[in-house]
Amino acid sequence: MKVLLLNGSCRTNGNTYLALTEIVKALEAEGIETEIFQIGAKPMRDCIGCGQCAGKGRCVFDDDAVNEFIEKAKSADGFIFGSPVYYAHADGRVLSFLDRAFYAGKAAFRHKPAGVVAVARRAGTTATLDTLSKYATISEMPLVSSSYWNMAFGRSAGEVANDEEGMQTMQNLGKNMAWLLKCIDEGKRAGICAPETDTSKKTNFIR
Repeated sequence: MKVLLLNGSCRTNGNTYLALTEIVKALEAEGIETEIFQIGAKPMRDCIGCGQCAGKGRCVFDDDAVNEFIEKAKSADGFIFGSPVYYAHADGRVLSFLDRAFYAGKAAFRHKPAGVVAVARRAGTTATLDTLSKYATISEMPLVSSSYWNMAFGRSAGEVANDEEGMQTMQNLGKNMAWLLKCIDEGKRAGICAPETDTSKKTNFIR
């Protein structure tokens, strides 16, 4: 089993990365393979709603890391989406990245557990968690919780390590993710499969 963790910060080894590595420690202690995927600092295109990804499983824009992430998502069993907070909400580049990844590659995420993580100096964590959670809740992904909301605090690089409760929350998130993955695996062994969802009904509110 493998968990793919998205570091949505342009800072490779910043506080978001440190929060994710705390989750990694807990997952690996439970025998779960992990990979931290760096979103990087290059410009990120937004989704333009062109629909050209339909049926292809790839975004039409291929000049950044979105399609690489989708390919890795296909073989992952669970996900953690992490974002720094710069202006009281999730980083705009993370949202652009995930908009395109889920629009083009939704099948790679369906029915796989997800956790979301926010790292801030002070405010905006709850708005960030709410926004990131929506990617999971529209894709039939069980949301993994912890002993507190999945947030940690720090401004300068490395400060988040001093947030003892925040790091504890990350550790418990990792443990809960490992537990749920093992439960799902045992369920599959027992013949319990994910449900087939009916999506035939579409209702538009403007005629």
